[in-house]
Amino acid sequence: MVTIATDLGKVVTRMQLERSEVAFFIYTNGNTLRRSNLTQRFAITDQALHNMTMWPLVSVPRDETEAYDVVNKEAFQARLNDFRQKISSEESSITEVMAWYTSVNAAMLDHLTNQIKETDNSGVWRYLIAFKNLLRSIESLGIASVYGINYFGRGILMSENYVSYVRHETLGRDLLNGSLTYVPSLKAFYAELTRTMTDYGRIKSRREEILRNRKREPSVEDAIAYFDSMATYVDELRKLQRELRHMIREYVNSTLQDASNKEVAGIAIVVLVLVISPIIIVLVRNAVATIQMYAANLAQKARELKREKRKSDTLLFQMLPTSVAQQLKQTQQVPAEYYEAVTVYFSDIVGFTEIAAENTPLEVVTFLNSIYKLFDARIECYDVYKVETIGDSYMVASGLPVRNGKSDKHVSEIATMALDLLAASTVFQVPKRPGERLQIRSGAHTGPVVAGIVGTKMPRYCLFGDTVNTASRMESTGEALRIHISLEMKKALDAVGGFRIEHRGLVDVKGKGLMDTYWLECKDGGIARAAELDLPYFFEDVRPVFMRRLREEGTL
Repeated sequence: MVTIATDLGKVVTRMQLERSEVAFFIYTNGNTLRRSNLTQRFAITDQALHNMTMWPLVSVPRDETEAYDVVNKEAFQARLNDFRQKISSEESSITEVMAWYTSVNAAMLDHLTNQIKETDNSGVWRYLIAFKNLLRSIESLGIASVYGINYFGRGILMSENYVSYVRHETLGRDLLNGSLTYVPSLKAFYAELTRTMTDYGRIKSRREEILRNRKREPSVEDAIAYFDSMATYVDELRKLQRELRHMIREYVNSTLQDASNKEVAGIAIVVLVLVISPIIIVLVRNAVATIQMYAANLAQKARELKREKRKSDTLLFQMLPTSVAQQLKQTQQVPAEYYEAVTVYFSDIVGFTEIAAENTPLEVVTFLNSIYKLFDARIECYDVYKVETIGDSYMVASGLPVRNGKSDKHVSEIATMALDLLAASTVFQVPKRPGERLQIRSGAHTGPVVAGIVGTKMPRYCLFGDTVNTASRMESTGEALRIHISLEMKKALDAVGGFRIEHRGLVDVKGKGLMDTYWLECKDGGIARAAELDLPYFFEDVRPVFMRRLREEGTL
């Protein structure tokens, strides 16, 4: 496996060199390379392919399509030769060349990664990972150098090419640092390489010049100089690669030597195992049976845990907004957030104090549960969030925690919902008052609020600000079976359109003074999302769950 991995690495290296020289050939309009001509480079790559002892199935792009074919070694050689024949400074696109070579190298590097995964049962994996990262580093730096040649040869990099250069340059540096981290002994070797390399400082300055990407005069000479310096630097990295390959071979040879030394002891152990194999078989059978029982029990416990987690998450998402609950679970804290446009709705039951006095506590709980069960089902049709219920008070907001205020959607959602709840509330009959229907008083206001989690033992998602207070005052100063809204909400509804509003006049609001308020009468065309109420469903059993359980157990 190590041999196959190293052979494949040699092929990738040759393909990288071939790609750089082909790209340079195209960018410099067919100038002859000083380092090697294309024919010689093709021959070196073909020799590395010929020396492969085992060939992976590589995905090669078809001509002028985005489809890929999985080919063997011979077919790959044929595809490579066909592609080379089409390379010319006039007809070839650098994007086409880069895409073809990069896709082939990526396929080989993926296969190399799989080879390393198959050999990770020994300590050699650390060296192989460093070897793979070094190959990928050279691959990325090679791609970046192509864009660098483009910069000096063309005078500037377009935005997409510039982004590609930065990405591959950064990735190449990170992968190189990763290789040095996996094999710390290479750090001194790399430091010596950069110290003795005469053009290393010039490479850094040219990299900074490309990163600035200032328009300059195109220069074939500068492109050749940049190509030569980058080729020299990559050659130095390949020295590092050869040193790493030597380390891998020494490590493998040492491991094989240790295995040979332990061969006799291993044979003796095998003989001993064969002698006592009947006992071992019995013990293994018992152990397997025990493990199977444990595994089955563990699987059952895991299913139960998953089921309980689903229940707890469902309960949590009912108590808090889903996005807030997820953040609270992950970070244990949710900072308060400012919302510039939110509509807050309040409602309460007219005469609730007298109703509570005329009924037992259990009857009051049952009555409120039936009302809120219907209300909760209705608000599911709207983009709103139920904040809380306190006694007979019902509070809903729209525009948080997910903002929808850019188009004033929160205003129309609350207005439509308020009309819907008002219509739905009239189906309830007041307990112990035959013929009398439920009456609710509603109020709403639009403005900014601050929302956040309050408390740690029983955290609640609460809203703060003058908008909440004003919305509560709109409800408390309203009238039965009417929706009382502020001037701000009226203006927002006028901007949205489609609602009929009646002017109420000035109202003395506690803490606010005289305010100009309005009645929300109806919506043009009716409430489209208000489905027919399934009354038997809502009134079939509106008792709280704990009451039904006590009744079933015979204690109530």
